[in-house]
Amino acid sequence: MKKTKFQKPTGMHDIIFGDQKYFQSIISTVEGVSDYYGFSKIDTPILEDEDLFLKGVGEATDISEKEMYTLKTKGGDRLALRPEGTASVVRSYIESGMANRPQPVKLYYIGPFFRHERPQAGRYRQFYQFGLEVLGDSNPVIDAQIINIVYSILTDLKLKNISIEVNSIGDKECRNAYKKTLVKYLKSKSSLLCSDCKRRTKENPLRFFDCKDPKCQAVKAEAPKIIDNLCEDCHSHFKQTLEYLDGLELPYQINPCLVRGLDYYTKTVFEFFVTTKEGKSLALGGGGRYDYLVKLLGGKETPAVGAAFGIERIMQAMKDMNLIDGPKSKDKVFLAQIGILAKSKSLVLIESLRRAKIPVVESLGKDALKIQMTKASRIGSKFIIIIGHKEATENSAIIKNMETGRQETVALDKVVSKIKKG
Repeated sequence: MKKTKFQKPTGMHDIIFGDQKYFQSIISTVEGVSDYYGFSKIDTPILEDEDLFLKGVGEATDISEKEMYTLKTKGGDRLALRPEGTASVVRSYIESGMANRPQPVKLYYIGPFFRHERPQAGRYRQFYQFGLEVLGDSNPVIDAQIINIVYSILTDLKLKNISIEVNSIGDKECRNAYKKTLVKYLKSKSSLLCSDCKRRTKENPLRFFDCKDPKCQAVKAEAPKIIDNLCEDCHSHFKQTLEYLDGLELPYQINPCLVRGLDYYTKTVFEFFVTTKEGKSLALGGGGRYDYLVKLLGGKETPAVGAAFGIERIMQAMKDMNLIDGPKSKDKVFLAQIGILAKSKSLVLIESLRRAKIPVVESLGKDALKIQMTKASRIGSKFIIIIGHKEATENSAIIKNMETGRQETVALDKVVSKIKKG
């Protein structure tokens, strides 16, 4: 019988070893900053009703048309692995009666999402996102605060060369009028458009601005922009948002072609980027206002704004900038031991070091001192603690300073204080 070799599915990935340090650093930073700004964590099901996303995200979006993982249950229900987080949060907001709580309701989430798209660097079919949602407040100061909170998370992770693109895509009134103007223009340039944009002209004309096909770029440059067609209310909202961003001194610029890819957005939209060492612009995520989504999904009309960011993308940026989380090698202590009694004493000492928050590396399963010392040398620890049979019997340990070469024998209950003194 041929042995089966199992591999992870295409577009999926393991988060292991060094990557877990980045992953956990991002999660802890998101949790800390979100908690500071008064956000409560929400965990929604990975599986939701397929119609929740078809209706919420829009049937003419890439997510609905070709990216959702769907299944039919034995009971005949149509479910989908969640491709994004906002629709699920809004469903919970309505179903849980959050509209009866003091407004606004501020929520954040962290978890896996699923989209069947072409895998590439930093983009997977199962990927992790964190998101922030504020429901129940229409003031533009909330738009600016969401942008600022995300900026705080990224800078707390020590990311540099961050840029922010912002735009307004108006509301129902001015956007519908603008769509007619845009469709008229696109039809006049139909012969110059790619096949996807010809289809978008009929189904979802704003998605034309997301097109990356080179043949459409010249058409895009000359296309009428929605920012020039905003109604008075949307214009005022956008102007105030920008004034708040100016007050925060955030590194933003207006991109009149930015529309975002989901149907539920209104008014403010934004995206964050970092510049890599190669000078390329890496998109980390974005968001915007979605004042109609709660009503669309069955609730009362509720203004809302949110953001979602790809954790793998942020990890990619952190690696590019060599932002290594966790204690440096020289701050770690290596513990070597020889013999059964020494192993027993080592287990107790490791707990003492842990309580003192002193990072320790060991090879308890090895007996040969030479093998252990080779590992200690590779790590580059400043201190090596050695417990042999003699030391174990005498409740002592040898502490060797690898920078000076000096070593001394100390009582086991004095090892922690000696290491702390350096």
